[in-house]
Amino acid sequence: MDVGLVLQTDPPAQTVVDLMVRAEELGFSHGWTFDSHVLWQEPYVIYPRILERTSRMMVGPMVTNPATRDWTVIASLHATLNEQFGNRTICGIGRGDSAVRVQGRPPTTLARLEESIHVIRELAEGRSVELHGTTVQIPWVADGTKLPVWMAGYGPKALDLVGRAADGFILQLADPYLVEWTVKTVRAAAEAAGRDPATITICVAAPAYVGDDLGHARDQCRWFGGMVGNHVADLVTRYGETSAAVPAALTGYIKGRDGYDYSHHGRADNRSTDFVPDEVVERFCLLGPPSAQLERLAELRELGVDQFAIYAMHDAREATIEAYGAAVIPALP
Repeated sequence: MDVGLVLQTDPPAQTVVDLMVRAEELGFSHGWTFDSHVLWQEPYVIYPRILERTSRMMVGPMVTNPATRDWTVIASLHATLNEQFGNRTICGIGRGDSAVRVQGRPPTTLARLEESIHVIRELAEGRSVELHGTTVQIPWVADGTKLPVWMAGYGPKALDLVGRAADGFILQLADPYLVEWTVKTVRAAAEAAGRDPATITICVAAPAYVGDDLGHARDQCRWFGGMVGNHVADLVTRYGETSAAVPAALTGYIKGRDGYDYSHHGRADNRSTDFVPDEVVERFCLLGPPSAQLERLAELRELGVDQFAIYAMHDAREATIEAYGAAVIPALP
């Protein structure tokens, strides 16, 4: 199993770069960042600095969206980085959360997301597409350029789209029950579309907090349940509170949710996530000493997970990164 690192692009950007360099030294395979250019610094100007100081790490957004960025720009950005550093970028993409909501805009539609996945991958790999009635191709993309596009999602229609169109699936929670349900749904959709389900890479992304004080770890990671709750609230609106289409294990906990403060998005001090109960934090996140981390990772691997990506947004960020490098990554098969 690969292990990735997900960071917010808080200033100073140098800290983000240094942490990614250290993560590669410790055996991390992927360096991901949020892509929410109002709340944090612009990630695409930070990626080349990470790439030039590393040699193996794959780098990209977790996740971008087709609303705040022109699709041809996304493709050209990745193709430019790949030309300079080899095929070492990856594009995580979704409907959009904080990047659009902080501007008062809604997430994009799944239909638009599906079209964007096709356009971005084709252009970034040098092929032509029909766009607004015009044939478009990036002429300087070299043969052999590759850009994996991994999609994030939770609901049945989003999971179906992953299975039909994406190279990888990003699930932003680590609950084994929900991992099993989503992975099965994605693979069934891939098979129905005539694809080999095994070709879709499965990535689980969630906070990991290495330490013995579980109460403190829960409090530091409770924000994550609030972030997931934003997506879950959309599912409840679409499918209803008791729909058989979506497991209650995913939607039930947001009944006490009362709005959301994006000025504290993804941060341990976000008080608008107090509604998230302890058991949800424990299900969604990896908490405890290295032995507990390895136990959950083994369970996820049995469910078909290829990569666990750590959201490192808490007061033990550096300690958790170091602990993974010293005691977790070396013990993984």
